[in-house]
Parts: sequence; structure tokens; C-alpha cells
Amino acid sequence: MQNPKLEVLTPSNSQLIFIDQQPQMAFGVQSIDRQTLKNNTVGLAKAARIFGVPTIITTVETESFSGHTYPELLEVFPDAPILERTSMNSWDDQKVRDALKRNGRNKVIVSGLWTEVCNTTFALSAMHDAGYEIYMVADASGGTSQAAHDYSMQRMIQAGVVPVTWQQVLLEWQRDWKNRDTYDQVMAVAREHSGAYGMGIDYAYTMVHKAEERVKHGPTLAPVHADI
Repeated sequence: MQNPKLEVLTPSNSQLIFIDQQPQMAFGVQSIDRQTLKNNTVGLAKAARIFGVPTIITTVETESFSGHTYPELLEVFPDAPILERTSMNSWDDQKVRDALKRNGRNKVIVSGLWTEVCNTTFALSAMHDAGYEIYMVADASGGTSQAAHDYSMQRMIQAGVVPVTWQQVLLEWQRDWKNRDTYDQVMAVAREHSGAYGMGIDYAYTMVHKAEERVKHGPTLAPVHADI
């Protein structure tokens, strides 16, 4: 029997869940720069929106402890329901199970906080109880220390979880640059969220392909050498 994890991720075979991307949870993250964490999380969300990938947002103890989901993330999915929980393990909430089942895709991409608690328990439970394939977005998740994140990732990998990064997911969904209906939107996300790669896209567009700069600005004044 073919290993289903050999299938590449596509917009039609995967779904995405954001677990506890909330400020109080982010305050405890030490395994990744927190601004980078939010950048990668929002970039992943925009990728899902581009490709129409079903997306779940779930939160824990919002009012009493964790705070509200990043507004930048909610802005990507303004109509998405927020699935509130009390359990650290999202699998323990029936709303989450029902949403996963409704989406009808067995490949579940996960971005959440913290890696060692909420991500790990959900991943192991969803695999054990329902046979989901879990793809853990390592750079859109974070733990309370580098060791906590790394050893949790190792534990999940040993159990069969597939580690990925957010940009890997974006480009796996795009797959072929001939897919022009999503090309421009993918490039826009990469320019905004992909760091040096995004800078390179701007450089190539303007310097190699001679496209106009994407932001209007004031006049460029020619050099004027001062007397020395």
C-alpha cells in the first residue's frame, strides 16, 4: 500500500488549523522571534486564502488568560468562527473534531502555540483516534524554549508527524509557475512575508524585468557633489 505521505500537499487534499495563536501564548514563546512567528503565521493564513484551503481557528481561555487571536490573522479570515475551548488539547473539543470532519481532508496542516503542549497533544490524538495525517508547520509554531520546541518536534516526527515550514506549504500548493490564476497572489505574499526571498522578487521585477516599483514615492533627486 502506498504511503499517503508521499503525496504532495495540494489545495484539494489538505486543510489547515491554527491553534491558540493568541498574545499570552506568544509571550511565552522563546524558540523563535515572536515577530517572525506572527509574520510566518499570517503568511501561511494568506496562502490558505489564496488557494481556498479550509481553515479552522481555535482558541483557549480567551477571556480569562490567553487574549484574542492576532488581529492580522483574523483579518485574513474575517468571517471564520472562532472555536473556543477549555482543554489544552484541541482534539478534546467536539467543535474542532466536527470542523475537521466537515472539511473532508485527511492531511491536516497545523500552526499553533505551544509546540510542546497544544500542538503535540492535538497531533498525537488526531492521528491515534481518527487516522489524520499531521503536517506540523515548525516555523509558524513556537515553544517555551528551544529545547521544548525541538524535542516536541522530534517526538511528533517519531510518531509520524511530517515537519514542514510555512513557505514550503505555500510553494507546494502553487506547485507550478504556469498556474497563473494564483501566481500574482503568491508573489505578493512572498514579497510581504518571505524576507530575503521577497526582497529578491522585488529586485528581479524592477531591475531585471524592468517593472515599475510597487510603491509610489517622491522624485528621485540626482547626485549633487558638494565642494570638498
